[in-house]
Amino acid sequence: MTRKKRIETFGTGIERAICYVRVSTEEQVRGGVSLDAQEERLRAYCKMTGMEVSKLLREEGVSASKPLASRPCGSEIYSLIHKLGARNIVALKLDRLFRDAEDALRTTKEWDRAGIALHLLEMGGQTLNTGSAMGRFFISMSAAFAEMERNLTSERTMAALGHKKSHREAYSPTPFGYDRIGNELKENQQELGIITLIRDWRAAGWSLRKIADELTAKSIPTKKGGKWHASTVQYLLQNDLY
Repeated sequence: MTRKKRIETFGTGIERAICYVRVSTEEQVRGGVSLDAQEERLRAYCKMTGMEVSKLLREEGVSASKPLASRPCGSEIYSLIHKLGARNIVALKLDRLFRDAEDALRTTKEWDRAGIALHLLEMGGQTLNTGSAMGRFFISMSAAFAEMERNLTSERTMAALGHKKSHREAYSPTPFGYDRIGNELKENQQELGIITLIRDWRAAGWSLRKIADELTAKSIPTKKGGKWHASTVQYLLQNDLY
């Protein structure tokens, strides 16, 4: 889905807030928490606490793997803080804003020094406000636990993939050198021969780029039938499936 950015402008007030909502492409596919649902929650919170929503930033199809400052709407936050004099940033959850503990702690410390409070609505059924010492403590702990959970999830995913590879079970996408037959991977001898050729060229000192160009020049198709790239060759050489 094409990434979209929309910024809505509202009236200003004495206690101003910038609201930020985000969904990734994967979440959109799964039908996860929508932008509209997040927006509704944030508006209700600001109204309840007496804050005026000066800006609402909507980030669609953007992964949390990107640091906040490098996202289209995320980068807007920094300029809007100074332009509007906003002292509050409101989001649904920590993972709407930050990719890891380092990113979260570094950014929130900068905001804290500037007198800017971060409000998170979903923190174990409670809201969190870094305008207080207790709030700053809890966001430090939350960021660390969130990163640990992502790392554990990554480890579980890698372990599951390793199991499938070792037992020649099918996984997506079907790797070069194999064909998927039901839930199993069956050797494709012609493609495995290409992998042997790639290894021989690499052992002879060929660069990844030279190998990719040679395969393309010989009209040898990739698994998807496209052009060869150095990164494709590197992936095949590093894949423990072979």
